[in-house]
Amino acid sequence: EEMLKVEGGSIWYRMAGNGGVPLVVLHGGPGTTHDYLDNLEALSDERTVVLYDQLGGGRSDRPADRDLWKVDRFAEELDALIRHLGFKRFHLLGQSWGTMLAVLYARKYGQNGIASLVLSAPYLSSPLWEADQRRHVDDLPEKERKAILDCEASGDYSSPAYAEAMDVFYRRHVCRMPVWPENLNRTLQGMGMDVYNTMWGPSEFTLTGNMKNLDVTPFLPDLRVPVLYTCGEFDEATPDTSRRYSELTPDSRVLIFAGASHMHHLEMEIEYLAAVRDFLGKNKDRGRAPE
Repeated sequence: EEMLKVEGGSIWYRMAGNGGVPLVVLHGGPGTTHDYLDNLEALSDERTVVLYDQLGGGRSDRPADRDLWKVDRFAEELDALIRHLGFKRFHLLGQSWGTMLAVLYARKYGQNGIASLVLSAPYLSSPLWEADQRRHVDDLPEKERKAILDCEASGDYSSPAYAEAMDVFYRRHVCRMPVWPENLNRTLQGMGMDVYNTMWGPSEFTLTGNMKNLDVTPFLPDLRVPVLYTCGEFDEATPDTSRRYSELTPDSRVLIFAGASHMHHLEMEIEYLAAVRDFLGKNKDRGRAPE
């Protein structure tokens, strides 16, 4: 476990395993932590696996400067970590916001050296994400749907009715496990709300932060690395939208986990890890060192 100085402070990272083409794991949020993805360290028997907390959450520094919470700075932070570790070829695995970060990195710094991308529960378009969440809200029971709409209209997200409605939503679309695993609870406890509220906003469903119009779908046809999209049947990142992303991406496929949701890497852990392991193994010779 180490700390790395980046713009605005220092970020925490951990490496497991040794050898193979490294896998760098990008957590969601923005503002969450690596913890809920720590089961990916099971892949470290074949390669180095790197987990890190993006600035503003988890074990990383939490500066008060809100000007730091911009997408380009997070891409620069990822580049700084990769350069610090000396990786010339590597896989990137992003989950939720981490998928956006992975594609932003490829667009900003080029694809040389990227062996493959695993984009799990993909968020690659704010307009598409928002539209999917509105449909999810519309499908909730009337009591929960009304509570969410009323609280959004009033701006009061501290209401007990809102909290109860969110619990129903989360257990449908975020994690369907009867008892949420400890690593997911640690992520929720370590979340950097300042980052989340600045970039996303206080509502899960209506974007008001600086990511409101973010959309990298026009870049997807330019991806020339193998891409594995994964999502759950009941995912916030819906199967239809995930298929739409894949249709735009030349060398890609979609894997949908039946009965699972946004945390399908936890809900279907054995199947998910096997699929990722197989995909990484098949693409271990892809990518080339930057010139």
